[in-house]
Amino acid sequence: MSNFDVELLSVSKSFGAVCVVKDIDLQIPKGEFVSILGPSGCGKTTTLNMMAGFSEPSAGDIRIRGRSQVNIPPERRNIGLVFQNYALFPHMTVAENVAFGLKMKAMPKADIAPIVRAALQSVHLEALAERYPKSLSGGQQQRVALARALAPRPSVLLLDEPLSNLDLKLREVMRAELKDLQQELGMTFVYVTHDQEEAMAMSDRIVVMCKGAIAQQGDPSAIYQDPASTFVADFIGRSNILPIANAAKSRAGTDIVLAGSGITLRAAQECDGDNARYCVVRPEDIVLLPGTSPALEGLNVLSGTLRRIINLGASLEAHVEFGPHAVMTVLVHSAQFGSLPALGEAASFGIAPQSLKLLSD
Repeated sequence: MSNFDVELLSVSKSFGAVCVVKDIDLQIPKGEFVSILGPSGCGKTTTLNMMAGFSEPSAGDIRIRGRSQVNIPPERRNIGLVFQNYALFPHMTVAENVAFGLKMKAMPKADIAPIVRAALQSVHLEALAERYPKSLSGGQQQRVALARALAPRPSVLLLDEPLSNLDLKLREVMRAELKDLQQELGMTFVYVTHDQEEAMAMSDRIVVMCKGAIAQQGDPSAIYQDPASTFVADFIGRSNILPIANAAKSRAGTDIVLAGSGITLRAAQECDGDNARYCVVRPEDIVLLPGTSPALEGLNVLSGTLRRIINLGASLEAHVEFGPHAVMTVLVHSAQFGSLPALGEAASFGIAPQSLKLLSD
């Protein structure tokens, strides 16, 4: 028996002359919540469809619990599927929808009822068993779709942007419930999304895709704090990405000069010129320094002009011009609102050398 519930081994997919998935290797152990994340057209849904059996790989192998799934139809792969549009049968009750897959497997009627009841209990819908989909809210319909996918007890549950049709508040509730359910069941979930907040909130591991290939994979916090490329830095969260004109190793790390502005910064990361083409700093890592306080020791201190403020409620997004070609986004928390200058006025900001990430591409 394999140690992995899902394995993709050098998997590629082409449609004619267009290659949409390029030589992907991915191993998912039992009980892991993995999100495949990326922009539209990156190949994430095609990858999920190959796992599900709706599309065969042009090259490579897909294995579920050690067994190759190539040329095995979807109904024989022991996987569950949850889609964006719910796909419930409107003429069936909630219980009948959940029982559908079990009936297709010719399970005895006496065995179906307790499984349906348990599946509905797992998503807190047992009281709505006799209702029809049209009388349910969007969140309730999504829970029914989830119960239907879980009822046959699949080896792996595949979810294709299942929360995208829900409003923001309901999405936040549902993603917490999904994670709780996955941990309770100990089941492997493979979740496709373009929403980085969803992926960060739920996943044990995130697989970031770009142009059909895996750009980076790993623990959500590790990817956020240590992106492998400017694409990942820009796609996961918000980042200031600044081109570097010159980089030189120093005793404390690397001294860099930002292109177009002549600003010099000290980064704790050791990097030579060939591998330091871009400097990345998160908006929350740029600290507003009150004019009456001395700069904190060790910080890179910059003076900039406040050009724009966007109110986000608990924080402000400030756009600060540090030079002709150096405008950065700064996240200012509510406790410091009163310390911000007026638009067009100057302010001082600090950046810790450890907060600067140097990248080659």
